[in-house]
Amino acid sequence: MRFLRVVVIIGVVLGAIFVGVDRWAVSYAENRLADRIQARQGLAGSSEVDIHGFPFLTQALSRDLDQVDLKLRGVEVMADGRKTRLSELDATFRGVTLNGDYSRGTAKTAKGTALITYGDLSAASQTGASLSYGGAPGKVKVTAGVDVLGRTLTRSVVSTITLEDAKDGKGGKIVRVRAEEVPGEGIPGLEKLVRKKTDFDRGLDSGLPAGLHLSALTSDETGVHLTLDGSNVVMAGS
Repeated sequence: MRFLRVVVIIGVVLGAIFVGVDRWAVSYAENRLADRIQARQGLAGSSEVDIHGFPFLTQALSRDLDQVDLKLRGVEVMADGRKTRLSELDATFRGVTLNGDYSRGTAKTAKGTALITYGDLSAASQTGASLSYGGAPGKVKVTAGVDVLGRTLTRSVVSTITLEDAKDGKGGKIVRVRAEEVPGEGIPGLEKLVRKKTDFDRGLDSGLPAGLHLSALTSDETGVHLTLDGSNVVMAGS
């Protein structure tokens, strides 16, 4: 009986040591991936990685992870040499293969969401226009000032925001903002002047983790919400 008690105690101790080592290892891998992703994306904000599954060590030995969740804050994506800030980007990667030092991961599939606030979308317009919620999903309110005959007229329009195929032939997407109707008030050329300030296209694919693409969008009071998906997605690397 005493021998069995000793065996049980040793088993519990070894089990606790294994769990402790396993949790340390997963924490190390999460931090390593988060640091590499932050460096690769050039984040001004933060990155957080959560590796699922227990025990982690068996996954680490095979360098294959079932699921990895990623939270990015303050992501800047480039398009035509211009930056657009994503306030939030949350993604789930499945079937992740890691390299030897956990500095790079490639996922078979990935799905996620991202948020662009109206303040960041206003900055992305590059025209001085101010954007806010348009009162319905897929609608934004755009306010801009135009100079007409020495006077500055401020006009607000309700615009439709859509996700369209880019025309560069590379399979990318652009966010398109177009006013539904522009009040002309009988002033020749006013609608054209207003549309120069309120209508614009912005590309966002460049700067996302390689292999992750935009697939849908909508808008609400908090901003514009993007849906992302992809395959063979690179989570981190040099």
